Amino acid sequence: MSHPSAISPIRWENNKLVLLDQRYLPSKHDDYVCSTLEQAAQGIADLVVRGAPAIGITAAYAVYLGFQQLQQDTDYDLTAALDELTNARPTAVNLAWAVEQQKQILNGNSSDISGKLLENAKHIHQQDLDDNIKMGDFGAGLIEPGSRVVTHCNAGALATAGYGTALGVIRSAWSENKLEKVFASETRPWLQGLRLTAWELAEDQIPVTLIVEGAASSLLGRKKIDWVIVGSDRICANGDVVNKVGTCNLAIMAKHYGVKVMVAAPTSTIDMNTESGDMVDIENRSSQEILGQNYLDNEAVSAWNPVFDVTPAELVSAIVTEKGIILQPDKDKMSALMASK
Repeated sequence: MSHPSAISPIRWENNKLVLLDQRYLPSKHDDYVCSTLEQAAQGIADLVVRGAPAIGITAAYAVYLGFQQLQQDTDYDLTAALDELTNARPTAVNLAWAVEQQKQILNGNSSDISGKLLENAKHIHQQDLDDNIKMGDFGAGLIEPGSRVVTHCNAGALATAGYGTALGVIRSAWSENKLEKVFASETRPWLQGLRLTAWELAEDQIPVTLIVEGAASSLLGRKKIDWVIVGSDRICANGDVVNKVGTCNLAIMAKHYGVKVMVAAPTSTIDMNTESGDMVDIENRSSQEILGQNYLDNEAVSAWNPVFDVTPAELVSAIVTEKGIILQPDKDKMSALMASK
């Protein structure tokens, strides 16, 4: 059995939500402490916490904090605050999923709504960790000894409760001595692959080689890569995968070079209400995340900054969840998985 990483990105301490601030890693290890729903929502919007599962966990605790605010101030508009929270990162389906889970408690008949909200948030937190370990072991079962893999963005301990989806598979495969080499793309413009993935793999004593995105084709063509392994922020009913921008590029190149593509994500990331990827609202962030980093300030220069793209299901070899694996995903296979207990 695989075990969690030593990294704990989300903690519940002294009735407050404590997030490891990912904006400054790896040079600074600062905590971002949330006493209110609004602070948690801002932390999600500002990328203090990122990664679909971690955002969902944060949102679950945030609803509890909002309910505590309502108990202290009866004029507090919890409904508006929940809308603000849900809209903090619109593409990550785990956020809306977690808020909806907590809303069911808010709208229920429990005599202890506060206790139930906190209990459910802690359950979502622990369940994500348990599910990630299951996914890691399932995914590792697809990997042959001596394999070389590449991952994109960060889908590790920092993006989850503390093990990872894509990096959970890599952690499990590494513990089973199946990996010869792990590559990670820098992941521009926020460099999650450099700052987060490389750092946390190194923390767990897993050697990793970084590449710039522009080197991906050369890597797949020359280095005998066996798997592209990524996470997801949303998987649609037909198996289309919404993930960090650049994922589709990798999948297209993988198809050309005969490299398999694995997507690891919990079923809470699967959105059966969205038929396909072209129906997803892709988040566009500030152009300054690109221009500001390059110190370019000129009215003649603008930037388009979508932070996700859609990888069509036909480019995906396997979707790995805590419920099991779908090979060559399509609508029927997705429905069957979600209907299973």
